[in-house]
Amino acid sequence: MTVYFFDLRDEDALLLDEEGLEFSNLRDVQEEAAKSLADMARDAVHGAHHFSTRCMAIEVRDAAGPVMQVRFNFEVTRWQ
Repeated sequence: MTVYFFDLRDEDALLLDEEGLEFSNLRDVQEEAAKSLADMARDAVHGAHHFSTRCMAIEVRDAAGPVMQVRFNFEVTRWQ
């Protein structure tokens, strides 16, 4: 099993994962990153009145370095 760290990026801020989680394959790592990103996006959409566009990502790394990035971009347009 390999320890993977799931760093959270929201616009210019980066929150490093200091603990990590153990996984045996990259498919499970990708699934965990996607679920975490979906939670971040859901929370951001509820507070969307302060911005028009937003980019957020989960950047996954292991002891050797970067493994993958799962990114979500969305835009809020109001006509009234």
